[in-house]
Amino acid sequence: MRCILMNKNVEVLVAEYDTATSVFTKIYDIKNIDYAPYILKSFYVKNDINDTPFRTNLSEWFKGRGIPSWRDKLDLLLYRLNITAPYELLDKAFGLSLSDQYWLKPDGSNISYDDINFFDNDFDYAEFMEASLSTNGGLITKEASLKTPNNTTDGMLKKAWIIDNGIRYLLKGGYKNETIQPFNEVLASEICKRLGFDHVEYTIDTYKDMVVSKCPCFITKDTEFITCNQIKYDMERHNSIKDYEEYIKKLEDNGIENAREKIENMYILDYIIMNEDRHLNNFGIIRDVNTLKWIDVAPIFDNGQSLNIEYYDEEELHISGNGRLFYEIKPFDEIIKVVKDLKRIDISKLDGIVEWFDDLLHEYQDLTKMSDRRIERLCILLNSQINKLKKLNYL
Repeated sequence: MRCILMNKNVEVLVAEYDTATSVFTKIYDIKNIDYAPYILKSFYVKNDINDTPFRTNLSEWFKGRGIPSWRDKLDLLLYRLNITAPYELLDKAFGLSLSDQYWLKPDGSNISYDDINFFDNDFDYAEFMEASLSTNGGLITKEASLKTPNNTTDGMLKKAWIIDNGIRYLLKGGYKNETIQPFNEVLASEICKRLGFDHVEYTIDTYKDMVVSKCPCFITKDTEFITCNQIKYDMERHNSIKDYEEYIKKLEDNGIENAREKIENMYILDYIIMNEDRHLNNFGIIRDVNTLKWIDVAPIFDNGQSLNIEYYDEEELHISGNGRLFYEIKPFDEIIKVVKDLKRIDISKLDGIVEWFDDLLHEYQDLTKMSDRRIERLCILLNSQINKLKKLNYL
């Protein structure tokens, strides 16, 4: 299929796309490289567009927009969608997403972005949500149910985009038989709200017999989310604290104010809830797709892999105690040292949050089947981290 990669209404490049393999087999012309996905600019050489790495990275970037092979219960989802692999969904809805404005326009077509984008136009989601989240969902019967932004959702957790009173929300379940992830998202929101950190607001919702987290889309039809994973290709890799410092400088050089403080806030949150999964795709920046101006650090989101107790006995909790700082896995007690001034945070604003979390977990206990003992241990761990942060704050 000959097509045009579009960024909203701007033509980026003309290419041949193989729908059977989700690979771009030939690039005919570059129309506007400045409006290309950020990661591609790092591999662009004007007279070398059909050789690696540019064409290969174009294909990898596009495949990376789809449901990953490690999605929880992927085999069941594929069966319900009546497809054999996630990449079969990528061009069902022109490759559109709710994280950016890129899409594939068939060459010669008169269709416009305004006609099809999911920010302005409604989409079917009930059957896809059933297939993704329900324990006893059926097969999708309507072709329209495959023309949704749910085709371009990354991450390992079961999830689905829905529309509620005109607002696009993402629902996310737990992992396998675990139920703590949605509660961690809501806890992270409450901590951020109390400490004044910019964040995506999560709430608890239920879908049939499942507890899910619910958050609004933080991207608009005029913005895009660019991950740190894309930005890293513009930076030298050090495998040390230098990667963190270089990233801060990159944001500051592109006009983002208070970049250091906002990234520090993310690592303060990670310390409190012991978030083990701050990988390079769940933080980044927001860019204006019309002017290409870097607007701000993206609000803090995706905090579900937290408070992970490996096991506990009568005497102590057994936890890994490690998080992520760019390419390194490090103890949280080391990661928190990137924060230059903890005294700017009023930790007392978290007083009472352990009790608040305890109440939240007990409120949904009938659905989660979480034992009183486990809830108690989770609250002990949270309280311990807050107290450790208070001690660091007073040093």
